[in-house]
Amino acid sequence: MALLGKLLEIYDQGQLAAKLNEIGSSHCRETVNRWVKGKASPRLTYREYKHLESLLPTKPSYKPSFTFIDLFAGIGGIRKGFEAVGGECVFTSEWNEYAVRTYKANHYCDPSRHRFNKDIRSVTLSDRPEVSEEDAYTHIDTEIPDHDVLLAGFPCQPFSLAGVSKKNSLGRKHGFECETQGTLFFDVARIIAAKKPAAFLLENVKNLKSHDKGTTFRIICEALDELGYEVSDVNAPKGADPKVIDAKHFVPQHRERIVLVGFRRDLGVHDGFTLKDIHKLIPKERPSFGDILDKDVDSKYILTPKLWDYLYRYAEKHRQKGNGFGFGLTRSDDVARTLSARYHKDGSEILVDRGFVAGLDFHSELNQMNRPRRLTPHECSRLMGFDKPGESKFVIPVSDTQAYRQFGNSVAVPVFEAVAKLMKDRIIKAKERKSDFGLVAGDGM
Repeated sequence: MALLGKLLEIYDQGQLAAKLNEIGSSHCRETVNRWVKGKASPRLTYREYKHLESLLPTKPSYKPSFTFIDLFAGIGGIRKGFEAVGGECVFTSEWNEYAVRTYKANHYCDPSRHRFNKDIRSVTLSDRPEVSEEDAYTHIDTEIPDHDVLLAGFPCQPFSLAGVSKKNSLGRKHGFECETQGTLFFDVARIIAAKKPAAFLLENVKNLKSHDKGTTFRIICEALDELGYEVSDVNAPKGADPKVIDAKHFVPQHRERIVLVGFRRDLGVHDGFTLKDIHKLIPKERPSFGDILDKDVDSKYILTPKLWDYLYRYAEKHRQKGNGFGFGLTRSDDVARTLSARYHKDGSEILVDRGFVAGLDFHSELNQMNRPRRLTPHECSRLMGFDKPGESKFVIPVSDTQAYRQFGNSVAVPVFEAVAKLMKDRIIKAKERKSDFGLVAGDGM
C-alpha cells in the first residue's frame, strides 16, 4: 500500500498502530509489522484509511508565484517562511533521518514537482575529486530542478587552503572551487554556479562574520560576488549590521542570525534592497513568553530536585566569581535566551518559572514544590514560530530529545517570512526578466 509506505517514512510501526487506535481500532505494532513484511494484507475500513490519509500534509491551496529549493533544510523553518508568501519548494536536501521525518510530516511534497535528497554531495559530487568541474555542473543541472530562489542554512566551517596547490587550481573555471573546497558552502556555491537562480538566501549563526578572524565570511562574499550576485548590505559597519537579525522582535526569544540575501547582478533588481527595511515588518505586538506556554503540562518536564539543586549551585558558584554563567529562569513577560540544540540535556538556558521565590531558602518546601520546568516540544514550536500561541498544529513525530535538537537547530519562522516578504517583489521581477531575456539555468552571466 503506497499510503503505508509514505507514512512509514514519518512514523514507526508502533506509532502507526497507536494512530489507528485513536479512532477505536484495535491494532498493535506487530500487526503493522506483518503488513510491512508482506505476511498479511492491510484490511482497513474506509474510516481507518481516511484517518491514515489525514496524517499526511495536504497540498497548499494557493497558486505559487515563484519556486525555491531548500538546502540543509532541517525541519523546514526557512521553507515555511517562503511558502507563507506564495513560494513553492521543488527540491529539498537534508541528511538527518529524524529531521526528515519531521519535515515530511509537515510539508507537502508533490512527487511530480518535488525531489527529496539526503546527502547534498551526491548531487554536487564534491566528495569525488576525480569528477571534472564541467561534469559536476552537468550532474547538478540534471538532478536539481530549475528554481527562482536558493535557500540554505549551511553549517559554519573554516576554509583551509592547505593542500590546494597551484597545480590543483589550474584550469578551474571558478576561483571559489579552490578556496571553498572541503566545506559545505562549496556545495552551495556549486549549485548556484550550475543553476544560476535569480536570488538566494543563506542563513548562519551570528559569529559567521568573525569566524576564523573574518576569513570565512570574506571568502563567502568573494565567492558570491564572483558568481555574479549582489549581496545585500555586504559592507555594513560593525554594530549596525542589518544582516544580523534578532528574532526577539517577532517571538519572545533572543536569537541572532546572520542573513545573506543576494540577487543576480545581470537581472538588475538588486538596487535599493536592504535588510534595514525589515523594521517595517516588525509586528506592533508579538506574543509574550507566557502566551506560548501550555496551562497543563506533564510533570516529567519539571526538573528533578537533584538537577535543580545542581543547576542552582553551579549558577551560585559563578555568580560569586562575577560570571554570568547559569540557568535562565524565564517568567511570562521575559524574553527567553536562545534555544539551543543541547536543550534536551538539562533545559538550563530556558527554564519556565513556576513560582520560585528568590528571598526564600532554596530548600524551603515552597521553593522545592515550585521547581522550574523545561519547555515542552510544542512550546518550543511556538517559541520558534512554527505554531502560533495556543496552537499545536506542527506535527512532532519524534522523541522529545530529537525534537529539542531540531527546534534548537532551526530558525525563527516569522523572521524568514518577513525577509521573504521583502524579497518577493524583486524575485517576481527577476523571474519576469529571466523570461524576457530567455535566460534559464546554465546560461552564462
